[in-house]
Amino acid sequence: MMPRSPLESEILFRIGVIPIARSVVTSTCIVALLAFVSWAITRRFDDRPGRLQTAIEALVVTVGDQVRGVIGRDPEPFLPIIGTLFLFIVIANLSAVVPGVESPTASIETPAALALAVFFSVHVYGVREKGVFRYLASFLKPNPLLLPIRILSELTRTVSLTVRLFGNMMSHELVLGVIAAIAGLLVPIPFLALGVLIGVIQAYIFSILATVYLGAAIGAVEEG
Repeated sequence: MMPRSPLESEILFRIGVIPIARSVVTSTCIVALLAFVSWAITRRFDDRPGRLQTAIEALVVTVGDQVRGVIGRDPEPFLPIIGTLFLFIVIANLSAVVPGVESPTASIETPAALALAVFFSVHVYGVREKGVFRYLASFLKPNPLLLPIRILSELTRTVSLTVRLFGNMMSHELVLGVIAAIAGLLVPIPFLALGVLIGVIQAYIFSILATVYLGAAIGAVEEG
């Protein structure tokens, strides 16, 4: 039997003619888990915060400070997209430590979907900030002849986001699988710890790059 390609998704079932891959099911479960946990925690927020509420507020403040440091303005409008990206990618990356679960970010369609979400969010925030015409006009500066390059840049950085996240997570799972097959189950434990660190770092890098792209879009319109 031929080994499955890293670019090939495992199909669990079909809804009519639509194939549903394992990564889609895992991603859906992660989204549902995040939604439920967020609802369960925030519904008990109080004016006198406990330890859990304090920790969550500290996390929000930390993310906000990172966003402010990149964009240089009030981070509140950007926290929903950046915070959600970071939390989802962290949990998706670390889900591989659960026996029988494959990280959805190790399948190329998930990083591609996340990169497309960033792509559209950048333009939505740009249009919301200065309007359609002023935002589109920013692509013609400083010279209209550079428009094809600007468009190509938008597309290539989306591909870059996809390949960076997918490559790192896929290669880590591949290496861990090879070591487990050769050396047994106990030897990869240090690699699992390393994988946790890699998963968090990759989520941070992806989120920071998304913030940079958002800041660049808003900065471009503000220059006009």
